[in-house]
Amino acid sequence: MKIRCVIYDCDGVLFDSLDANRRLYNHICASGGRGELTDEELHFCHMHTVFESVHHLFPVDLEAEVRALEFLKAVNLGDYVEFLKMEPHLLETLAALRGRGIRTAISTNRTTSMPYVMKRFNLSPYFDMVVTALDVTRPKPHEESVEKILAELELGRDEVVYIGDSEIDKKTAAASGVTFIAYKNPAIADGGLSMDDHLAVLSLLSDERPLQS
Repeated sequence: MKIRCVIYDCDGVLFDSLDANRRLYNHICASGGRGELTDEELHFCHMHTVFESVHHLFPVDLEAEVRALEFLKAVNLGDYVEFLKMEPHLLETLAALRGRGIRTAISTNRTTSMPYVMKRFNLSPYFDMVVTALDVTRPKPHEESVEKILAELELGRDEVVYIGDSEIDKKTAAASGVTFIAYKNPAIADGGLSMDDHLAVLSLLSDERPLQS
């Protein structure tokens, strides 16, 4: 069946967000009285919700975790959005997809920062739907976010591809039964679909052969 929608992860797919995330979580670490992030911790925070990340950073110190969450309530997340770097050819690809009548959506474990991202980069005209961790009861890798998109946009599982850069994204796609495309991380493709540039999805969706997950 023809692909009618492309679902994107946000961090690592739409944007290189490592610098922005490192800055934010280092400030959160400082607010809880601990040292800066390790590379392993940055990798974890890059993929999980902010609440999961804070708990990961303060696994045994409840008071420090509470201080970090209080800091998070007061911080202006928009201050960190400016450090996001949009991936090459993203807007060009989104415009081309929508020109072909293909719908687009975002499934992300971001929470309250996502509206700042959408506004800062004027992304609203390019997406039919955005689902964050605040819009579901069970964030990725649970399939609820993708299921929400399928239901709202009235899509079949075989009409959708999901583009992500992490094992969490891969598990999300598998749990929801949609085709996964690995972005800039061929190691998680397991011989399946992968791409290193957003424009590549246009070629993949133009191929007359059925996509295989």
